[in-house]
Amino acid sequence: MKPFKTGVTLSATVVLFYALCTLVWLALPEPFMNFMNALFHGLDFRRLQTGQPFSWWFVTYPAIVFAVWFFAAGAFFAWLQKMLGGDH
Repeated sequence: MKPFKTGVTLSATVVLFYALCTLVWLALPEPFMNFMNALFHGLDFRRLQTGQPFSWWFVTYPAIVFAVWFFAAGAFFAWLQKMLGGDH
């Protein structure tokens, strides 16, 4: 495993799934909330809704944070695996 390639792959995967999640939420807000509540054992995600108008910045900023964070996590994972003798 190569750290840079693993980091980019994980980062791209997370950002893609985040974007898909956002699109589903925009298209089907009520079924999406029902799904999220069921997925997290009844935790009520509706309480997090602020009522503020939708802004692409509130979608883009977390995507950037996810991209950076998961790149670092993926690169570290690949590096650590190599250091522990995972690649031969």
